[in-house]
Amino acid sequence: MSLLSVENVDKYYFRKIALNNISFSVNKGEIFGLLGPNGAGKTTLIRLINKITTPTKGSIKFNNEYLNKEHLNKIGYLPEERGLYPSLKVEEHIIFLAMLKGLTKNEAEKNLDYWLNKFEIVNWKNKKIEQLSKGMAQKVQFICSVIHNPELLILDEPLSGFDPININLIVQILHELKKEGKTIILSTHDMKNVEEICDRILLLNESKKIVEGSVNELREKHNTGLYGIRFKGNMIAFATALWIDFELIEKKEISSDKFEVIVKKRGNQKLDDFIKAMLDKIEIDAVWKILPGMQEVFISLIDENLSTENEK
Repeated sequence: MSLLSVENVDKYYFRKIALNNISFSVNKGEIFGLLGPNGAGKTTLIRLINKITTPTKGSIKFNNEYLNKEHLNKIGYLPEERGLYPSLKVEEHIIFLAMLKGLTKNEAEKNLDYWLNKFEIVNWKNKKIEQLSKGMAQKVQFICSVIHNPELLILDEPLSGFDPININLIVQILHELKKEGKTIILSTHDMKNVEEICDRILLLNESKKIVEGSVNELREKHNTGLYGIRFKGNMIAFATALWIDFELIEKKEISSDKFEVIVKKRGNQKLDDFIKAMLDKIEIDAVWKILPGMQEVFISLIDENLSTENEK
């Protein structure tokens, strides 16, 4: 069931088209990736969902209701352009924003204690924002986006500026929020994070929707026929026995009689038949499919879109 539905949305700024007939839905309890090159329309779309601006055409629904100001208390937003009031203390700042989102002071203080403990930063409570490092301020801003327990959390490059330890912490928290039934829109250029975190994605390019779908399905669709094989035996015997429909791409010696190879399927012969034919020559430990990463899928989809546009 969808929590957010965007239907045939256009957005114009004077004569410039920022979004062109965009439709997609975000399901409850999923992590949804919002992808695209710079200038594709991602920020404009996020601004529409937060009602910072309104569509020129089309509609946005939240829980099957047309998006209105009352829904904003159910949405959390972490913008890419970080901004906190430097003269406020951490506690004051977070409670102030929580109350703007409809919480009472007591509710805000209770939630604040939970998140400060979660990040192990209780001793920051009375520090002024201006005293914080960039990474510390990042944590505070993340807490600001979740303090009111939103149904929908919109994160624009949330891992930017964090060290690997804190990236792992944020990713862990995102998975926990998903288990709690929260819905998350993640806008990022880091395709590794998309692979590890997102269930589905929307790819925009030059104000248009290129594709919407499951991360796994998109990786499978762009499968280039690569397989990994780990075996015991003679490398020369393996290479000599290769069928014409399979090409040896890469080999790695693990020990004197153990190897890992990558082969590429080029013809119509089945992998199962190839493996069976090899069994009397080598001892196979493992076989696995090597799918392209989202970085490769992203580039491929953008290139396909450009080629299509140039043909018109």
